[in-house]
Amino acid sequence: MGRRGAGTPFLLRLSLLLLLRPGGTLGCASVVVGSPVVALGSAVTASCTIRSELCRGLERGKVRITWMLDNEPVAGSQHQGPGGTEVSNLTLPQFNRTQAKLWCWVEWNGTKQRVGMAEIRAGYPPAQPFNLSCVLNLSDYGLTCQWAQGADSHLPTSVTLKCARSRAQVVTGCTPQGGRSRCTVPRRLLQLYRQMEIWVSATNALGTAESEHLCLDPMDVAQLDPPALQSIQSIPFQTDCVALAWEVARSNAHMELQCELRYRRPEEPAWALVTGIVGQAGTTQCCGFLFGTQYHFQMRCRRSSARGYWSEWSPGRNYTTHEKAPAGKLDAWWSVRPAGSRGWLEVLLRWKAPGRREANGRVLGYRVTLSPRRRGRDPPTVCNTTHTQCNFSAPAGTRRVYLSAYNAAGESAPTEVVLLERKGQPLAGLRAVPGDERSLWVHWEAPPAPPAAYVLEWERVGSVPGRCCACWQMERGRAATAALIRDGIEPFQRYNISVYPLYPDTVGVPSHTAAYSKQRAPSYAPKLHLSSISKSDAELRWDPVPVEMQNGFITSYTIFWANSTAEVASAAVSPSRSSFVIRELKPSTLYKVHIMASTAAGGTNGTSLTLVTMVLDEAEIQFLFLTLGLVFVLLILLLICVQKNGRVKQQFWPSVPDPANSSLGKWVPAELQQVPGAREPGLATISTVTVLERAAGKQPSTRGREPAVEATGPFPALPRPYVRQEARGAPGRGWATAEHGEPVQYARVVGEGYRGQQHGPRPCAPQPLLPAPGPKPYQNLWFGGGCPEELPATFPLLQGLRLCGAEEIHDGRAF
Repeated sequence: MGRRGAGTPFLLRLSLLLLLRPGGTLGCASVVVGSPVVALGSAVTASCTIRSELCRGLERGKVRITWMLDNEPVAGSQHQGPGGTEVSNLTLPQFNRTQAKLWCWVEWNGTKQRVGMAEIRAGYPPAQPFNLSCVLNLSDYGLTCQWAQGADSHLPTSVTLKCARSRAQVVTGCTPQGGRSRCTVPRRLLQLYRQMEIWVSATNALGTAESEHLCLDPMDVAQLDPPALQSIQSIPFQTDCVALAWEVARSNAHMELQCELRYRRPEEPAWALVTGIVGQAGTTQCCGFLFGTQYHFQMRCRRSSARGYWSEWSPGRNYTTHEKAPAGKLDAWWSVRPAGSRGWLEVLLRWKAPGRREANGRVLGYRVTLSPRRRGRDPPTVCNTTHTQCNFSAPAGTRRVYLSAYNAAGESAPTEVVLLERKGQPLAGLRAVPGDERSLWVHWEAPPAPPAAYVLEWERVGSVPGRCCACWQMERGRAATAALIRDGIEPFQRYNISVYPLYPDTVGVPSHTAAYSKQRAPSYAPKLHLSSISKSDAELRWDPVPVEMQNGFITSYTIFWANSTAEVASAAVSPSRSSFVIRELKPSTLYKVHIMASTAAGGTNGTSLTLVTMVLDEAEIQFLFLTLGLVFVLLILLLICVQKNGRVKQQFWPSVPDPANSSLGKWVPAELQQVPGAREPGLATISTVTVLERAAGKQPSTRGREPAVEATGPFPALPRPYVRQEARGAPGRGWATAEHGEPVQYARVVGEGYRGQQHGPRPCAPQPLLPAPGPKPYQNLWFGGGCPEELPATFPLLQGLRLCGAEEIHDGRAF
């Protein structure tokens, strides 16, 4: 295709059209390469020749030749050749492409046009084929050969299988199709029972390669059809032998064959092989089989010359051998303890199931007796079970029991189990280490007197028992110092292991240890509980991690605590402890505490506990409460005393009457009633205030009698001073003794025209008593000293009188 620049004149476009029209470049240019196929990485040479007279439009112009390798420009050298031609030569020193197109371009007046092209391929000579093998198929007698190709040559390669019969020319036996590495030579090109030469030839543009030549008789590489097993039977007289019968294929009937037999049990991965069987015999016997065991049988054959290929294995056939009574002794272990009833023992007997070779078939059960079996008499059976352990009761003093196994063919000879006491020497040392994730190695040091055997017991520790809650095994031999236990072992679980030495006449005291087959960090850490706290100490408690969640031996507990200022501290605690006291804490401070449980494989943190220390210690708080309690009790006692003691009450809270309600404030003597204006309220003149004391021994009348008062004139006579002083009375106060001997304070006020009560009939009727209500709250304040300057104006007779603690007097009685 031509490329046109902007502003190209019409004449240039026309010239390009002439070049591009059909036949415009035919015979105008030619591209020649040194070799269209070269070795990868070698040099490539090429030349492009332009005949201007044959290229229309280029007769008068100058021609410029350029090169393109695929889409990449490459530089060549241009010169003028003979006959007015333009020649450009190109040399590529290293051609590293497996295939490419080399283009020759003509540039004229700034426009390029492709005028010639050459295709170049590069690669390697063909690799030598190898591993050539051939098989003759007797169904059509075709010889099928296969081989392995070498490295890719990157060039088109033809592969053929060559054949050469004796004193004959080479022929092509077959050619593989579709790039495969196998083909079949037809029967017509084969020479049976004679030697032939066969090989593989691979050819490309850079060379030819051949495989190794095979010289063979096609019949030697014939693959026979497999035989067919007809029957398998046990030979009763030879208890571990079987007889087999088979039939060879019809295509192989005329050949001499040798065959092989293989068999195995279903659970075994490896086959047992029987060789040297003559194929034409049709029958054979094989021995060494286990009784009551299922086997899988297969058979194959080949030519007796041993040069051919084996046939495929025949279809399998299963057969179970006949059974026989179990043989051998059973390994047993026991434990004895007193039963609930006196005179009996509780026996736990455990044993190992016999091996496949000793079982002689499928064991149906086990029988335990207290005495051996004798002719014509079967001892009583104490246990008949299909399990490998049994609990039964035996009379005290029993030292031997007898154990036997039975199957469909009979019962084994009894194994005598002696119930020895466990009081022998223990082991000198015991330890257990992991074998792998599901096994443990147990090592021990033998006691001074080497035992005849050892019994190992192990049990998974935890609330949920594992598959092997009480496993055991016996290690025989005096030189034994280690044993590998596998049954029921699981990672991250603890196992308690005990080892008992077995002596001829006793059982040694057991030695114990614990082990893990693999450890990891605990499943969780314990939860902290606050037991007590003070202003500087905090006691923490926790429940130990359950054994099934420890996942290993707990090496330590670590307590971490931090306050609000991010001051972090920690302490390691022994795994045997379940409490810890944090000391030197700050008072009234918030702390966050958590615990980490660690094993040899890592640690696990628990949840955080928040606590706040106290302001005071418990002793300080108790002292404070005790002090407050004592103060409170004293106050209560004081109040009780004040309430119960009248004198104390009277001293602090005396009863002060209200003068406004006294009869004295309104009473006028009879003598004054005749005086004009005496009944009218007015100023009263107070002449004398006398404090009287009742005579000793005289009791005032309490039934309406009025005490007699002497009169010495028209006015009542002045009473003589009569004072009784009490030690507890205040100075200057008068006290009168009441009816019950209790002093009563009073005051008597006498006016000018009043002289008291005379002897004989009264000159005037007595004044009625006025109601005397209790004192007002504000009127009872002046009991401890000090008096009001004046009485209120409502008391005309008492105005100007200064009273202190006066009581109203009526009928000679203070009230």
